[in-house]
Amino acid sequence: MASGTVLVTGATGFVGPHVVDALAGAGWRLRLALRRPVPLPDGVEGVVTGDLAQPVDWSEALRGVDHVVHMAGLAHAGPGLDEALYRRVNTEATLALARAASAAGVRRFVYLSSIKALSGSFDGPPLAESAAPAPTDAYGRSKLAAEQGLAALDLDWVSLRPVLIYGPGVKANMAALLKLALLPVPLPLGGLKAPRSLLAVENLAAAIVFALFPACPARQSCIVADPEPISVAGMLAALRAGLDRRPGLLPLPEAWLRLAARLAGREETFLKLAGSLVARPERLLRAGWQPPVGTEAALARLAASARGG
Repeated sequence: MASGTVLVTGATGFVGPHVVDALAGAGWRLRLALRRPVPLPDGVEGVVTGDLAQPVDWSEALRGVDHVVHMAGLAHAGPGLDEALYRRVNTEATLALARAASAAGVRRFVYLSSIKALSGSFDGPPLAESAAPAPTDAYGRSKLAAEQGLAALDLDWVSLRPVLIYGPGVKANMAALLKLALLPVPLPLGGLKAPRSLLAVENLAAAIVFALFPACPARQSCIVADPEPISVAGMLAALRAGLDRRPGLLPLPEAWLRLAARLAGREETFLKLAGSLVARPERLLRAGWQPPVGTEAALARLAASARGG
């Protein structure tokens, strides 16, 4: 069991509650940095620090803190947002907190980055952790710039680069796939066999907890993904298994589906789910990280919870 206090930012989003539960379950005392006051679980302390787009005085939040888990930031929201805003929130605010943490004697700083810091591709060869980063949008560039800034500090840090995260409350493309799985009709997607890396939110929470311990080597960026990739056909079969239903997938050729998506102006959306993108978490696995849930079981649980909701 752990001992000590962890300051957590970004604790109220999609990922945050899972991380808070995992940290508390591991024995850490928790202090949450909040934009505004919110109800908190028993035994969890909160401190209002405000909006990261504005300068923040971290002195009170960091008093007596042993470690920091920094998840707050501007989410990947497409091309409409200004690059300067991404940099201000995801890069400059991250480094301001990291510098304050270093000055306060924080022992380890865990930063939730993104696979987008390594690559913006959603269809291509497997991603290696040793590859030269090549982000393709403002979000990815802002995350990479934060990692590079951390490397220049005298601080024990770990940067985690999660792939597409799924779990209860997921939005965007995975939510659309879940809606398809819930339909009581056969789906012409059985031919989508390209492997793709996903990340169960429970496995991400476990990786964040693991990153706080000495077994996880510091001052490096680590891919976080479920150990084995899965195809769209496999995702749908697992989701429908959680509904106690057969897969119901028809093997229409992928080329036909891609052509239909192109004609509908949705080819990029199609590739984001159906393209082959494998990113293996080799550094974490070598260090001893053990994901608590398998992909198929986690997807089945997601579908069951969606039906129950």
